[in-house]
Parts: sequence; C-alpha cells; structure tokens
Amino acid sequence: MHYFKPITVLSLTSSLFLFNACTPKEIPLEKGGYYHSNIYFGVNLSDSYQKGIKDGCTTAKGNYKKSHQLFKNDKDYNNGWFLGRNKCKNLLIIDENE
Repeated sequence: MHYFKPITVLSLTSSLFLFNACTPKEIPLEKGGYYHSNIYFGVNLSDSYQKGIKDGCTTAKGNYKKSHQLFKNDKDYNNGWFLGRNKCKNLLIIDENE
C-alpha cells in the first residue's frame, strides 16, 4: 500500500487554494468590462474615468499625458488617471540605445 506524506498532501491542497483564490475574475469587454492595453480595469466606468485610465497609461508608458483641467475638477478622471498609471507602469519600455 502506498501512502502520501502529509506535507505533500498539504502542499498540493494549499497550491490549489492559492491558484483558485488569485485567479482574476475578468469580465469580457462585451459583458461590460473595460480593457486598455490588454489590462482589465473594471466594469461600469464613466467616460471620464476611461479617459483618465488612457491618459495615465500613456504616461506610465513614458509619454506624459494629462488633462490638468479634468484632473483638478473631475474625480473620475483623477482616479482613472492614477489607476491607469499604476496598472500600466510595467509596460514602460526603456530603449538603452538612446
């Protein structure tokens, strides 16, 4: 008869819970989810929130873009800009030849 070591069973069980718990619940674009630069941002976002995400993401990629008027006066744009900048920051490509 072959028995598993308790540590092996515990490791396998923990791994299953870890991967299931961390799987993002992304909603497809056609179901109301908003994606930009292949990154999922959420559902039911206002137009100004989406514009903020686009501008923040553009900034994170190394090309500064911000509507200062909207940033100061529109909370959705402001929040979207920071969210876009933070989620897209890993998309910055630095050309070491320049």
